[in-house]
Amino acid sequence: MHGVRQMRTGWADGPEFVTQCPIRPGSSYTYRFTIQGQEGTLWWHAHSSWLRATVYGSLLVLPPAGSSYPFPTPHRNVPLLLGEWWDANPVDVLRESIRTGAAPNISDAYTIDGQPGDLYKCSSQVPINVGETILLRVINSALNQPLFFTVANHKFTVVGADASYLKPFTTNVIVLGPGQTTDVLITGDQPPNRYYMAARAYQSAQNVPFGNTTTTAILQYKSAPCCIGGAKKGISIKPIMPLLPAYNDTNTVTRFSQSFKSLRKAEVPTELDENLFITIGLGLNNCPKNFRSRRCQGLNGTRFTASMNNVSFALPSNYSLLQAHHHNIPGVFTTDFPAKPPVKFDYTSSNISRSLYQPDRGTKLYKLKYGSRVQIVLQDTGIVTPENHPIHLHGYDFYIVAEGFGNFNPKKDTAKFNLEDPPLRNTVGVPVNGWAVIRFVADNPGVWIMHCHLDAHISWGLAMAFLVENGKGLLETIEEPPADLPVC
Repeated sequence: MHGVRQMRTGWADGPEFVTQCPIRPGSSYTYRFTIQGQEGTLWWHAHSSWLRATVYGSLLVLPPAGSSYPFPTPHRNVPLLLGEWWDANPVDVLRESIRTGAAPNISDAYTIDGQPGDLYKCSSQVPINVGETILLRVINSALNQPLFFTVANHKFTVVGADASYLKPFTTNVIVLGPGQTTDVLITGDQPPNRYYMAARAYQSAQNVPFGNTTTTAILQYKSAPCCIGGAKKGISIKPIMPLLPAYNDTNTVTRFSQSFKSLRKAEVPTELDENLFITIGLGLNNCPKNFRSRRCQGLNGTRFTASMNNVSFALPSNYSLLQAHHHNIPGVFTTDFPAKPPVKFDYTSSNISRSLYQPDRGTKLYKLKYGSRVQIVLQDTGIVTPENHPIHLHGYDFYIVAEGFGNFNPKKDTAKFNLEDPPLRNTVGVPVNGWAVIRFVADNPGVWIMHCHLDAHISWGLAMAFLVENGKGLLETIEEPPADLPVC
């Protein structure tokens, strides 16, 4: 359940070997949870191998009965799920990557609501009336690619993201990392016609293969000439195509992310109990001596890996982390994840020592006391290649108080912190060759994974997990596991 806070119900969070064992073939598991204090667009997806390539859907949290949106009520809600498609079994694509140590094959198409679009001879349609306002709830459910999204000749008013409301702002294009949602109002204020809705890749990593294609759907005015009583025989009105940013247009991404402000004054923790500095990035493991060359097809005969603070995260296989914690099962994990990198270096340099390319591997958690006020500096690195990483934290929303490029400098960059109205999100796009600072209060006991939402990077170990201890009393303690919790 992506983005659901899961207050005291971590057993319903979903990631395999973190809060539960995988659901076995032919078995079932009922996720039981209450949504509290969240309103807007969330979604759900599989969290096992690469099954989420096709197993996903929207989860719309409407205003409570008797209340309304903090903007004019739209005529309709329309969820739009952006995705990726392989002309192969995605699980086999991942297995091949793990076997060879190389990067996984890129997808064959992007999709909107499961359809690749007219450029692939197949398109979805969204109807609209003249003067009508629609709330588009856009979800990037793609496996490995941030995406630009726009509609020809129309403007968006951005009103929310990750189930939190924002101060409205207008833009022609939005960008979403995998896992992120954005709510936009769009009005039928153009001449009745057919207009393409289009999405294409934002690719920040240089010299890395990606799917440089465009997916489309159609915004179709009900009164368009083609649509009154059906198109005339032999006549087809081609939809109008929008302009999309260049695939490497980081300036547009930056302008968009810097426009986000919470609708109201935010309750940002100003005093801190925990201040972590976490480097995120890729790596290269040397080829083991007992491996043949075909199993080391990464750069220069290596195997790709990834890490946070030089620890490549390894999931257990016999128990979930939450089960091991709750039942005091020894030997499953340790709680020595480092609060800062073991070696300080020029993180965004293009000439980083190869001695830093090979991380340690382990199942290391970081322990937080209930109620701790936490700040995390997330720092991209130039190891292998710098890249915009969508970092998602389970069980929590957090305030993004600042973003920037280069190496984070606490003496200089702290002055940039927005402690008045920063956006509240569950996934932050850490800028390529840059950093982001997030804050939250650890008020939800359990084990919560924080990971890059580029799934290729998860399989390489770009993750860590927090162990948040129980507080005092029943309402600050995780619930007992349900009877139908899957076993490993």
